[in-house]
Amino acid sequence: METESVAILMNDLSTCPKCGFPLARPVPAECGRCGVIFAKYWQRQAQPREPAATPEAEETTAGGSLRELFFAIPGRQTPILLWSRAALLAALAVWGGRLVFAGLASNAAGESLLHLINLPFHEAGHVLFRPFGAFVTSLGGTLGQLLIPLICLLVLLFRSRDPFGAAICLWWLGENFLDIAPYINDARAGELPLLGGNFGHSSPYGFHDWEFILTETGLLRYDHLLAAASHRFGALLMVAAMVWGGLILYRQFRPCQEHPRINGTHET
Repeated sequence: METESVAILMNDLSTCPKCGFPLARPVPAECGRCGVIFAKYWQRQAQPREPAATPEAEETTAGGSLRELFFAIPGRQTPILLWSRAALLAALAVWGGRLVFAGLASNAAGESLLHLINLPFHEAGHVLFRPFGAFVTSLGGTLGQLLIPLICLLVLLFRSRDPFGAAICLWWLGENFLDIAPYINDARAGELPLLGGNFGHSSPYGFHDWEFILTETGLLRYDHLLAAASHRFGALLMVAAMVWGGLILYRQFRPCQEHPRINGTHET
């Protein structure tokens, strides 16, 4: 507000515009009760105020934040990196499809290379959860091999801001559900070989994790149903991971195609 306008307002004042205290003549520079300085008060009132955020604007901001979290594009993207990621995603799609369509009875996941990677985390889970009793110790093997890919997913997504890496970890998490399914399915039959050369039907009670877990919970007769649910849920997670990873790559490929000089590339 201009100085002349402030002077006019000051001359017209009879009470404090903030607290209503009666003012003497000539009008003082500040209120005797609340201490407000009138010139600064009017200048502040004259400044334009930012409009309050509408619910629609808040929803837009929240949607943008989620989109940035799950589909973030890192600062530097080279064609070699992008095509390498695309090749990895395609390989995992083919590998995952073979594991899913091989069926539960084939134990394809249990005989794959990834089973050897999952197994140490399974055994570590038994050790980690041992203080919580026999039941949780048996369940801890399954929890261990599920927690590791889940933790990796969360770290890559929220800490490293690498949604593509998180999508790969989601695929790995789904593969672990496929890996667990044959073990659940074997709870009554006890035909799968266990560590140490034992089999469920000939080993002591409690040696076969899922025989013990389902017997203790009264769910042993549902072993095949639970195994099928684990297999299908794992397949669903793997499909979701492929779709997620594909959308991320699509968003990352577009800047290179639209701006070929970005990230060190150039037209020939």
